[in-house]
Amino acid sequence: MNILETPRLRLRPLDPERDADAMLALLNEPAVLHGIGDRGVHTREQAAAYLHDWAVEHERRHGYAHRAIETRDGGAFVGTAGLLWRSPLPAPHVGYAVAAAHQGADYAAEATRAVLDEARGPLRLPRVLAIVNPGNAASIRVLQKSGLRRIGVHAQEGRAALDLFAIDFPAGATAA
Repeated sequence: MNILETPRLRLRPLDPERDADAMLALLNEPAVLHGIGDRGVHTREQAAAYLHDWAVEHERRHGYAHRAIETRDGGAFVGTAGLLWRSPLPAPHVGYAVAAAHQGADYAAEATRAVLDEARGPLRLPRVLAIVNPGNAASIRVLQKSGLRRIGVHAQEGRAALDLFAIDFPAGATAA
């Protein structure tokens, strides 16, 4: 998996050992728990196993996954962003989580745009989706700033309905 860079950020492959502590903290922040739910990651060992399954193995199976977001000036762990394949969605979806200490700096939108540039360019994906809690105004703003538009609702039995966003890439389109 390539490293993606923006003016302020570096998006690198997640490493289960290197990133376990930061991921453990991120997944247990109140805003992240509210946004994506409890992933059952409560120890460093669980964080390392989660990263292996969620990022390393996902990338091996699909050719893309979430990456660590870190600042270019200092290498601080900001959060994660990337693409995932999640059934029953008909296309990969973009997602992100930014640690509370780094929120408000527009890092999520900057990282999301880098992920979408890769989806459009090297990955040549025709469409990328996103799912978001309808009450998560900040996340909806990130998606809209990144060029996604609301196309409907994603509902699964036994779960709250989520807003469904999409961006389509014309055939032959490449990243700017």
